[in-house]
Amino acid sequence: MARYHATLQVPLSCEEAFDFLSDFSNALEWDPGVVGASRLDEGEVALGSEFRLTTRFLGRSTPLRYEIIEFYPPHAVTFRGENATVVSRDRITFEPAGEGTKIVYDAGLRLKGALRLADPLLALAFKRIGDRALAGLRERLRGGARQDPSAVGAL
Repeated sequence: MARYHATLQVPLSCEEAFDFLSDFSNALEWDPGVVGASRLDEGEVALGSEFRLTTRFLGRSTPLRYEIIEFYPPHAVTFRGENATVVSRDRITFEPAGEGTKIVYDAGLRLKGALRLADPLLALAFKRIGDRALAGLRERLRGGARQDPSAVGAL
C-alpha cells in the first residue's frame, strides 16, 4: 500500500476548512491530478455522501467513486474511493492552531489483484502526486475558501 501523510496550517477556521474539504468535488479546485469531480447525491454533505473524481495518473484518466465513511464536523472526514484497479482511503483531520487550522491529510492507495506487485512503484508516484496536491491545497486555502479558483496559477 502506498501512503501519503502531510500537515499544513491554513488561515481558516476549522469549520471553514472542514466545509470546503469535506465536499470532495472541490478537489478539482486544488488537486492538479484531478481532471473531473462531481457530487453524486444531493443535500448536505454527510456520512454516506458520494463523489466521482477522475484523476490523471501515469498518463491516463481514471475515474474513482468516493464515499464519506467517517464524518465528524468540524474535526474529521474520511473518504473511501474505489474502481476496478485501486482502493483509496483519505482521512483529513482539523484542529485549531493559532489564528487558523492545522490540517492533517493521511491517504493510502492499494492496488487490487496482480497489480499489487507494482505497489513499490506506486508509492514513489503517489508521493509526487501528494506533494503537488498539497501545494495546490495550500495555495487554494491561503486566501480563504471563497477565493476565485481562476486566481490559482497551478490549477
